[in-house]
Parts: sequence; structure tokens; C-alpha cells
Amino acid sequence: MFEEFSSGYYLGRLYVTPSREERALIERTTHERVSEQLYTSDATASTPESLVMKLDTAHFPVHGDDGVPAETLAIPEELLSSLDVGNPPTLTEVFLAKADRAEQLLRFTRPATRDDDDEGGGDGATRFGPSGPRGPRGPGGPTGT
Repeated sequence: MFEEFSSGYYLGRLYVTPSREERALIERTTHERVSEQLYTSDATASTPESLVMKLDTAHFPVHGDDGVPAETLAIPEELLSSLDVGNPPTLTEVFLAKADRAEQLLRFTRPATRDDDDEGGGDGATRFGPSGPRGPRGPGGPTGT
């Protein structure tokens, strides 16, 4: 489903569809399999709490759900409407952040705590959206620029 793309990302193709849920979802067993194969296979990296995908210019955590069809990425309608995805549901290339990169990106969504010091704990949002860590045109893209 996903193949090596760069030092920070895997590349895959999923059917992208709008969702009324507040978070991005993929089929639960797919989520578990991808997490196990791609995130726990690297013993040197910490395992992130969720998958992190990039579509167009937005990064967002992705969770498993039994109600999502296989090979489908269900994106909250509000987020999807702000991205360049034509005529959903459509087969679309998506990036999956590798474990190190996912953990780094997830730090932006965690609520700030006393232990965070200068780590930029974020505002507690559950997704980055188009105004969060950016794609190739800014920080957070596949090239890391």
C-alpha cells in the first residue's frame, strides 16, 4: 500500500472521500497493519501515537475506524474543502510520515504541558489542517524545508 519515498515519508494511493467525522480515518485493520509494518519495524525510532498523513499541503493524524472502506482515507469535510482534491471520492497520492517524522509532527498537536518547555506543545488541536505544518511550499514538506 505504501512504498519508500524519502527519508521522512512513504508514498501511497488511497481513495480520498469526505467525512462528517472530526478526524481523518482509515479502515481499522489497515491502520493497525500499516502502523505495525511501517512504524514498529524501526526499533531505533519511537512509535507515534497515530499515523500522520500529508495530502496536498496539510498534515493530519489518521485514526482507525471499522466504518471506513478498505483503501479509503476519510477526511473531515471542512479540511477536504480547503485542499486541492478534485471530485472526491478519488484515488489520490498521499504521503505517510515515517515514525520519526510523525512523532515530530504530532508534537504540534499536543496540548502544551509544563514538561514541553520550548517544544511548542501546540493548542490541543487534533489535526494540523491547511494552516498547520505545510507541504513542499513551506516547513514540513517531504524535503524537510
